[in-house]
Amino acid sequence: MGNTKRSRLETLIDLLAEEVADRLRDKAPSPPRPQPVPSPIHKTKPIQPKPVSEPEPEPEPMPIPPHLDRPHAARLMGRLALGLFVMVIAINIPFTRHGTTLATAMPDSRSLVIRDGLVIKEESSEEIHVFQDGGFRWISSLDAFEHYNFTWGDVHIVEDGFLDDFERGSDLHVLLKCSDSPHIYRLENGVKRWIVDIDAFEAEGHVWEDVRFVSCSYLRDLPDGETIPPGHGPPPQP
Repeated sequence: MGNTKRSRLETLIDLLAEEVADRLRDKAPSPPRPQPVPSPIHKTKPIQPKPVSEPEPEPEPMPIPPHLDRPHAARLMGRLALGLFVMVIAINIPFTRHGTTLATAMPDSRSLVIRDGLVIKEESSEEIHVFQDGGFRWISSLDAFEHYNFTWGDVHIVEDGFLDDFERGSDLHVLLKCSDSPHIYRLENGVKRWIVDIDAFEAEGHVWEDVRFVSCSYLRDLPDGETIPPGHGPPPQP
């Protein structure tokens, strides 16, 4: 009995002690909690939002007059340039076997500048003349034409009678010679004329620069003309 009573008493004491301890704990002040360190705050003026203004309406573009319309003007200039290009090509395309072009075939005597080296041909004539030393000189053969480095592109076609208003110079000839023969011939209108000696050569005003060397067979194939000077019988063959 005594043990039982003591056990109950001890139990009650223990419960009482626990209860007192709990109450003491509840009444004890709690330790202060650590406060967060505030971050430094710079005092600045509050940013005021800008008032939103409505965009001003853009002015309507003024209509461009048709004559100032750039794309239209560019197209027009392009067409004009193309037309001019085609015209330049057309008038410079040879339409004869001699290479004559519209640029040189059109009668243009009023616009011609008379100068040394100007080459002309009247419309109804086969003769070609070059202006040198104050007068027009007849180019007596195709060989002479080529020997003096003229081209068909140099020839200007003029109206008949154009040469009547100008002085005539001495005819422009080419002298032919082959290496196997001492004889010199002057070519005129497709025939060869034998120059009989050096005196006749100089009397005609020829110089050695006028001599063109060709093959002897070419000379023999050319028909013979009157000698220079005339009256010296049949010319010797090269």
